[in-house]
Amino acid sequence: MSTAPPERGGWEPPLASRAEETEAPGPGRRTFLLGAGGAGAAFLLAACSGENDLSSRSPVDKASVIAHRVDYPGDLRTVALAVALENQVVGVYTSALAAAREGRLGTVPPALTSFLTRATAQHTDHAKVWNGVLTRAGKPALTGVPLSDQKEITATLARAASAADAAALALQLEEQAAQTYLMATYSVGGAFETETAATIAPVEAMHASLLRFLLGQYPVPDAFLPVDRAARPSLLTV
Repeated sequence: MSTAPPERGGWEPPLASRAEETEAPGPGRRTFLLGAGGAGAAFLLAACSGENDLSSRSPVDKASVIAHRVDYPGDLRTVALAVALENQVVGVYTSALAAAREGRLGTVPPALTSFLTRATAQHTDHAKVWNGVLTRAGKPALTGVPLSDQKEITATLARAASAADAAALALQLEEQAAQTYLMATYSVGGAFETETAATIAPVEAMHASLLRFLLGQYPVPDAFLPVDRAARPSLLTV
């Protein structure tokens, strides 16, 4: 399955065209930007008080259930890791969107819901491509999240009390994905796997840049993409 690359260019035009918002100065981490009548406006996100259990009605916990253990040797272990990471992001974003619709994240700007919706579709495409590698190698596709940090991620999502909390978790996952794919470009041996990782990594990096911008941070803090937050195959529980 082909994965169409996101719109190229500077970080300001894609923000306006893909999230339907205009730029305005952000006062800090909890500031999201909205467009209204062509004029940029920034506002402080309201935190939602009270109990906020996102995992109780979301696919995040369901996705963590694995029917049986499967051996993914060699490069296939990195491929399986990629599928698991993509499935994890899809589960988190789907749950965050549900929480936003139900008002459990307080005031949620359209820019964030637009991002979560489009990014979910892209991460789903990524998972399908990687699962194709597994099935062509005679291994079963991964439909869950067999990662040792899944409970921690689920708990973090359950504690989210605002849109900024959800965006911060999304940023953590996007940074990890981008760095994992960068590392995969020189750690896997197959040409298709290397090319796939190389084409997905920039998409995840752009996701992270947009989230930083929405959180009031500079979108591109590093001159070179690091790998210190890359996930290792040891994170897999299969």
